[in-house]
Amino acid sequence: MQLDWWSEAVVTMNPRLKGLLLGLALGVLAGAIGLGVVALGPVIMFGGIAGLLVGLYVLTDVQMAALLVLAVIGLLPFGTLPFKIGFTPSLLDAAVGAFLLVYLFQWMTGRRLLLHVTPVHGLVIAFAVFVTFAFVLGVGHSMPTANIIKQFAEMIMAIATALVLVDVVRDEATLRRLMFVLLLVGGATAVIGLGLYILPDDLTELVLVRLAPFGYPNGGVVRYVEENPALAERAIGVWIDPNSFGGVLAVLGALAAPQVFAAGPLGGRRWIILAVLGAIGLCLYLTFSRTAMMALAFSMGFVAVMRYRRLLLILVLAGLLILLLPVTQDYVVRMIEGFQGADQATQMRVGEINDALKLIGRYPVFGVGFSGTPDRDIYLGVANIYLTMASNIGLVGLGVFGVLMAGFFLYGLSAWRRPGRPARFEPLWLGSYAGIVAILVGGLGDHYFFKLEFQPSVTMFWIVLGLGMAVSRLWLLAEPETGASSAAA
Repeated sequence: MQLDWWSEAVVTMNPRLKGLLLGLALGVLAGAIGLGVVALGPVIMFGGIAGLLVGLYVLTDVQMAALLVLAVIGLLPFGTLPFKIGFTPSLLDAAVGAFLLVYLFQWMTGRRLLLHVTPVHGLVIAFAVFVTFAFVLGVGHSMPTANIIKQFAEMIMAIATALVLVDVVRDEATLRRLMFVLLLVGGATAVIGLGLYILPDDLTELVLVRLAPFGYPNGGVVRYVEENPALAERAIGVWIDPNSFGGVLAVLGALAAPQVFAAGPLGGRRWIILAVLGAIGLCLYLTFSRTAMMALAFSMGFVAVMRYRRLLLILVLAGLLILLLPVTQDYVVRMIEGFQGADQATQMRVGEINDALKLIGRYPVFGVGFSGTPDRDIYLGVANIYLTMASNIGLVGLGVFGVLMAGFFLYGLSAWRRPGRPARFEPLWLGSYAGIVAILVGGLGDHYFFKLEFQPSVTMFWIVLGLGMAVSRLWLLAEPETGASSAAA
């Protein structure tokens, strides 16, 4: 009755009074915005308003929430919200939190009734449980800070995202939409990286410093080979760190490569895929991340061996161009120095590996957790994902991860080898599994996909894993092709 009274009062209100109240409301709103601009600055104020509007819309659709996660990872991966709640939440915290929250709301409201899972789900959950166990065990010798607790919670949320994605991606259209948006975001972040690389260093610094209100560094962001301004500049985009940027670009390049040969590429336009892959490849080259380049090469080799043999010829030609072109000789020299262990960066990594092996030798079973080490003469920090895992969660935890990866690829192979498999799923399957290959190969020389401080890279890993699980499940459930179409597949 109260609602009816209110509706009737609004309808029958004197037009002049209604206009006066509306003007007053608009004036208060404008005054609040003006006050916010003065107190917080225009960037934070208008960014907050845009974020609020986007957030309200995202809370109505779980697929839109998933797309927001992809957009944040690609376009503002290390951005933070302009306030603290004991810690400073990141934009990715908000995006992933919204995605998981909307998904839970769908279950609570009855809009989602049947849970779609894969055999890999149990292995993912087992890994998450073991990681949590190692974290708790490590508290016994080193109390975590509020920031470490936040970062660990972010890792668990990222793992949960992989599980939820499989249930959200219930049809081919949703899968193709998410992967296409991911590639577009990858192209956009590569173009941004190229644009910032082309600009004069001082101007690049000025542009990136503008992001300081959102948690980015307030200076010293331009990066060079061996941190020496006399050497080549490295592409960093909005990732700031060129190695983590290169690692993510390698994964995105692996996702895009099979679409070049697909009968029906994502987005329906092959030139879009070629443009995205070209921007990603060039930007990756300019990061001077040798590990990321090797990761992309191996992932493309995986695609070539599994399906598209023509890619082997392209890889060989690209390798010859890099070896022979005068403009790439500095890059070739750095690659050779890396293999020989002759440059400063490689020598530092060798030292880190020796120290990590010392740590693992003392605490081989469950590692030392994530918050610190029991002994003063050892430390956490090695540019290798496998040694990082062994340090944090022990050899047992590394073994659990190995079983998870084996289960993931075996499940994928069951879909790949299925008789009469619909050929249209091949590029989607190849891209997602090649993305994981890029991460596993890149992990030999970097640790960003299992490093608490690099939430965007960690989240990217689990998103690609979730997409791989989803495409395998859909492929196994798809109607088999028969006759000529099956033979062509």
